[in-house]
Amino acid sequence: MENNTVSTPAIIITPEEMLQHWQGHRGLTRKVIEAFPEDQLFTFSIGGMRTFSAMVHELVDIAAGGVRGIATGEWKTLMHGEEDAFPKDKAGVLKLWDQVTEIIEEYWPQIKPGRFHEVDKAFGQYENTVYASLLYFIDNEIHHRGEGYVYLRALGIQPPFFWER
Repeated sequence: MENNTVSTPAIIITPEEMLQHWQGHRGLTRKVIEAFPEDQLFTFSIGGMRTFSAMVHELVDIAAGGVRGIATGEWKTLMHGEEDAFPKDKAGVLKLWDQVTEIIEEYWPQIKPGRFHEVDKAFGQYENTVYASLLYFIDNEIHHRGEGYVYLRALGIQPPFFWER
């Protein structure tokens, strides 16, 4: 039997396709933020879970700090743990979300293709390959967006369709 082992990794998605995938998820999460009533975004929770605005704060920190960390090796969250810096109204949250989208667009082209297979310690704590960290950033957003869907349904609001990316 012939050995078909390849010594180089097979590319199943390009960096540009990965960026498009991530930004598609971010666009859908933005729609979830938009769907929340202003007051409920900052106050509503179920079963002791965080408010959706608190989850969005985490997503903003991870996305902005993550793409910058991948591109430069400097891993700092956007707000450096300053809770007071996070907007207190939905318009401000959406504006910040859009600013993070611009940060991703700015730093993504700076990422060298080989960087995705390097091992790094994201935010000084999570050692993994860069591509695995990136997948975690996206998975984490999907997870919290799912919690947002539950909140919206509990509030009697139809969330955006998950395939609308």
